[in-house]
Amino acid sequence: MAGRVARDRAERRSSGELEHEVLAVLWAAGRPLTPAQVRTGIGGDLAYNTVHTILKRLYDKGLVLRDADGRRGAYRPAKDAAQLTAEAMREALDRGPDPIGALRRFVTGLSAQEERALRELLIADGA
Repeated sequence: MAGRVARDRAERRSSGELEHEVLAVLWAAGRPLTPAQVRTGIGGDLAYNTVHTILKRLYDKGLVLRDADGRRGAYRPAKDAAQLTAEAMREALDRGPDPIGALRRFVTGLSAQEERALRELLIADGA
């Protein structure tokens, strides 16, 4: 019964959610982790094969690097969280027909703290 409950919980997560969880574990670790260590970091409710498959997908997408260690491999993020987010934002702007309009909408939805940080970044960069 416990195995089925774990399987049902895993099935409810999308592959994108699982990929994000795996990346979050790798970012938090700050060192390469084996699939078993990633599984433990997620909470251990996923099958080892599921974690390994997610790591392979992330590797194929260039989001993680694999360090060979004998028969076992350890994985580490290829990019930090901020870099990955910035690239996703850039790609979203490039896809849309009105990037300036999208930026305007984005900026108006920022929290006061985020707006302050953006202003400081723009001033520091001489914009």
